[in-house]
Order: sequence, then C-alpha cells, then structure tokens
Amino acid sequence: METQYRFQKKHILGIEDLSPEDISFILDAADSFKEISQRSIKKVPTLRGKTVIHLFFEPSTRTRLSFEIAAKRMSADTFNISASTSSAQKGETLVDTARNLTSMNPDIIVIRHSSSGSPHLLAKHIGASVINAGDGTHEHPSQALLDMLTVRENKGQLKDLKIAIIGDIIHSRVAHSNIIGFTKMGAHVHVSGPATLIPPGIEKMGATVCHKVEEAIEDADVVMALRIQKERQFDPLFPSLREYAICFGVNDTRIQSAKPDAIIMHPGPINRGVEMTCEVADGKRSVIMDQVTNGVAVRMALLYLIMGGEDR
Repeated sequence: METQYRFQKKHILGIEDLSPEDISFILDAADSFKEISQRSIKKVPTLRGKTVIHLFFEPSTRTRLSFEIAAKRMSADTFNISASTSSAQKGETLVDTARNLTSMNPDIIVIRHSSSGSPHLLAKHIGASVINAGDGTHEHPSQALLDMLTVRENKGQLKDLKIAIIGDIIHSRVAHSNIIGFTKMGAHVHVSGPATLIPPGIEKMGATVCHKVEEAIEDADVVMALRIQKERQFDPLFPSLREYAICFGVNDTRIQSAKPDAIIMHPGPINRGVEMTCEVADGKRSVIMDQVTNGVAVRMALLYLIMGGEDR
C-alpha cells in the first residue's frame, strides 16, 4: 500500500537537508500561494496568532522584505531585529540573543548571518523553528527554492535541464544551494568564472566546471549570473571589474549560444555592466522580476509548512 507523503521538517536550514520529494512539495505549495498575492485583499488567516521574528545581522532588501510580506499576508505577527539594534552590539552572543527571544515564545525565527552555520547553531539551542535566510558562504535555501520555482514555471520541469551559473561561485551561498537543489531535481549544473572564484572540489556537489564562460552558456536552458561579492573578498581575486565584464559578463553576444528559449536569472542585487548588461537584465528572456514575485510565494509556503500547515 502506497504511503502518503508528509512534510515533517521543523527547520529549513539548507537545501542539503531536503529530499527531492520535500522540494517538489514546497514548490507545489508555493504555486498554490501565488494566487493570494493577486487578490485585492492580500491576506488570509492561515498563521493568525503565530509570531515570526526576523533576525538579520546582514543588510538585505529582497529577502527580508519578502519574508516579512509573506508572514503578514498569512496574518502572522512579525518583528524585525537588525544587528545595529540588537544586543550583539553590546557583546551578547548569538545563542544568548536567541535564548532571550525564545523566552518571549516566538514560533519562527528567520535568521541571516555572516557566519556559516549560524542557523544550525540556533536550531540546537532554541525551541522555535528556524529558517535560514542566508548564512555566510554556506547556503540560502529559500533563494534556491524560488529559483527552482521560476525555472519550473518557465520550463515545465527541472529534470535534464542545463543550468549555467556564472560568476563568484566561491563566495555565493546562492550558488551552493542552487547546485545542490537543481542537481537533486535531475538538472545538470555548469559553473564558470575566474579560476580564483571557483572553489576546489565543487564537482563533488554535482557541478561541472567550465573554464570558458561560452562553454557553460552553450545550449543552456537557464543562464544565471551571480553578483561579485566584493565585501567578502579581502584580497583582490581578479584584476578589475572591467576585465571581469569583458571576460565573464553575460551579454547579448554570449547568450546567443544558449538555447533560443533560454531564460536569464540573477538573485540580485545586480551590478549592471559587470555581471550582465542592461540589455540582458531587462530583455525579453529575463525572468528576474518573476524571481522576486516567486520569493514571496515560496516563503509563504515555508512558513505554512513548518507550522504544520498540512494539519491545519
């Protein structure tokens, strides 16, 4: 007798922890939540009485606002704490901050932190559910999920697609989560960028390294450019932004070798004229704004599911 699938995750710490069935279920749930954002009154009582704390120790526009909008559209009570307004400025440890917050009985803590593994540390010490909104250079699971949702909407599937990820792979938690996620779903991920920005052993995660950007883009179904993360580079890892744009920038000429129906993606923020030209970013193949729209739906799905949404 076939057993019914059930989503049973208390935390969302990384794509690595999710099975292909988990990912498909989250994407299906996000699909159903998209309709709410199209209503004249964009609110449902699904999480009424639940408390969500957004604990952001790094600057963020899209991710933070997306999580906040997602929680409010489901009628949850939300509270925002940034590094500059937290007791971390006075020397309080992350665990002590979280324990104090937990004493106020929140249901979910959404955390972004510059140190890899911070959400995992929190999950071990507090009773609330934890969602990783980006930890150091490790993972950014909700971004990868919204990227997969966007690709699935445009391509109808994820299996057997060629995904080209171009740019700062070594510092990008988005790249790491996407490589794991797309590979789990049967896609083929090719990465390219300056040799100094490709981490050793990336092939073990399932990616194929292309030393020439043209090789990665050729016959690709999806071309994703990544931001150059200058804030994480303590020593220059390539000569200049101008040279990067010439050698690795996604432009009209380069995307001609992708499939005719290939889509262009970027997690944002975009350094226009560096990672990609304005013509590509704003062109007919671009689905960058769709990614932002899908971000709200995916985060609604995550909040719903970890709160036991199937049983509500």
